[in-house]
Amino acid sequence: MILGLSIATFTLVHVIISLIGIATGLVVLAGMLRGKRPVGWTCIFLATTVLTTLTGFLFPITAFTPALGVVSTVILAFALLTLYVFHLAGAWRAIYVISAVAALYLNVFVAVVQSFQKLGPLQELAPTQSEPPFLAAQGIVLALFVIAGFIAVRTFRPSVA
Repeated sequence: MILGLSIATFTLVHVIISLIGIATGLVVLAGMLRGKRPVGWTCIFLATTVLTTLTGFLFPITAFTPALGVVSTVILAFALLTLYVFHLAGAWRAIYVISAVAALYLNVFVAVVQSFQKLGPLQELAPTQSEPPFLAAQGIVLALFVIAGFIAVRTFRPSVA
């Protein structure tokens, strides 16, 4: 049991929170690419991504080490500080974009890993996650996030409230 929930129920809650974080993160990224900051979506994205990271620490360690969670925590701390303390002023704007995109990328990275572990057809393509289909999927995801992040740093210039 984790937090009074069966492991299956806790896992389901964690996955739902993660998927909400990914979906809202994509909305936030789309906004950044258009030079806008969707305030409500941003709050939901950051909150669910923080919850995803924190709940991830509660799982028994089997395949993933806490290192990914620690990296995610540091990245999210930067995103939160740059947005809510430094209000995207000066260089903090670019640091926010990079940290928000990196936090979203880490969630998608884990989603790809979990997809290849849990979904039968993908598991057959890459049972050890060292096969070309898995590496290609992760490479494409990384390339897309690097490109989107680069463009977002150049285009994201929201008005400061």
